[in-house]
Amino acid sequence: MSDLRNAQFAQQVGPPTGKSKLATPVLWLATACMGLMAGTFFTFANAVMPALAKTDNRTFIDSMQQINRAIQNNTFGSVLAGAFIFTGAAAIIEHKLGKRTAARWVLASLALYVVAIGITMGINIPLNDQLEAAGLPTDLNELARVRGAFEDPWNRWHLVRTIANVLAFGALAGALLSHKRSN
Repeated sequence: MSDLRNAQFAQQVGPPTGKSKLATPVLWLATACMGLMAGTFFTFANAVMPALAKTDNRTFIDSMQQINRAIQNNTFGSVLAGAFIFTGAAAIIEHKLGKRTAARWVLASLALYVVAIGITMGINIPLNDQLEAAGLPTDLNELARVRGAFEDPWNRWHLVRTIANVLAFGALAGALLSHKRSN
């Protein structure tokens, strides 16, 4: 009887589809990209910004301007976009495969990442742009004003996006576990 049930189940499920073959690699790519983004934000929050906080105003402004220019590269852009694209694709694939729990974890990750990217695009990048536009003032009072307008709001919102991104990474880890259990 058990063999009959297994055969009926196999007929209902059918052979592996292209989506099922892609599910695990896409989920791993989403997790890897999200982990790289979370790690980048975490490193800024826990090493780069605390180190720069100990510098004088001129060094702080010049260093942040250099960092903001350097981070605009194809590798970083690919990982930033990849986290969104692969996570979105993983959500669709998991849902279509009927892996509801894994799909929910992936959707939670995607929502958290959208929060992080929204903060990045709506707050941190405009602050970076304002810092760049200020140049490197020679007047000590202007240096202090430029830094003051940038540092606290940038750090505050960076912490929020870091937390959102780390939670997004954790949600993808949950999706991987759920995906594996349902195979």
